[in-house]
Amino acid sequence: LQKPIVPTELYRSVRDTQLVGLSGYTREGLPVVAVGVGQSTYDKASVHYYVQSHIQMNEYRDCVVLPNATKKCGKHISTCIKILDMTGLRLSALNQIKLLTAISTIDDLNYPEKTDTYYVVNVPYIFSACWKVVKPLLQERTRKKIQVLQGSGKDELLKIMDYSSLPHFCRQGASGSSRVVAAANGTTTPNCFSLDHASHQQLYNYVKQQAELDESDSPPLKQGSVHVSYPEPDPEDAKIVKTIESELHKLGDSNGLNNSFSRVRVNGM
Repeated sequence: LQKPIVPTELYRSVRDTQLVGLSGYTREGLPVVAVGVGQSTYDKASVHYYVQSHIQMNEYRDCVVLPNATKKCGKHISTCIKILDMTGLRLSALNQIKLLTAISTIDDLNYPEKTDTYYVVNVPYIFSACWKVVKPLLQERTRKKIQVLQGSGKDELLKIMDYSSLPHFCRQGASGSSRVVAAANGTTTPNCFSLDHASHQQLYNYVKQQAELDESDSPPLKQGSVHVSYPEPDPEDAKIVKTIESELHKLGDSNGLNNSFSRVRVNGM
């Protein structure tokens, strides 16, 4: 949290291609973290910047967001919920599976049990087909945390949070990845993925402040990405990845898409 990603435009590029943001809080006080799985491309910066950004968001959540939520609610808040948007999910997402597995492994080793529930929304056929195969392979503890909702999941999610905390992609008629998203009723809402969103501005300013405090007591740090050695993925995770790849090839065979699917490989696994 003492090493900002600079210049700001580089960090904006990271935010535009690693779609994660804080959209609000549940009625129980848990932070609502939105993740744009289907439209994240991870192609505008070094992988180390994406890992650095992910760790910074985790640390900020644990050091600032959760303590603030605890204080506001008057009870201990130690977990969040995550809403995973599968809009736009394509086979090309497999090209990033090594990075995503590394991030997942970092979370497993350093931030265990920080997510109460994963809600999966806007699910395309390609995800549904693979999910039926992968679900039995997951540990029961993990499987219980994952709920695949119908459509945008709006109706189910409104049972645990107010409309103002819904991510933009769960609001009826809201779509797109611009910094401000227009809804069907003509209103606009900030895209929680964007650097311009209040939560990201607060995080970025906090990191810059921590860097300034650190520099007052020591020589300035060289600015740049933090290089993190990727931990080896759990053998079970590697098994799941291979299963996904195999199922995609089967889908390709059954739909006459064998040539395009045959080029899909999971690098590093």
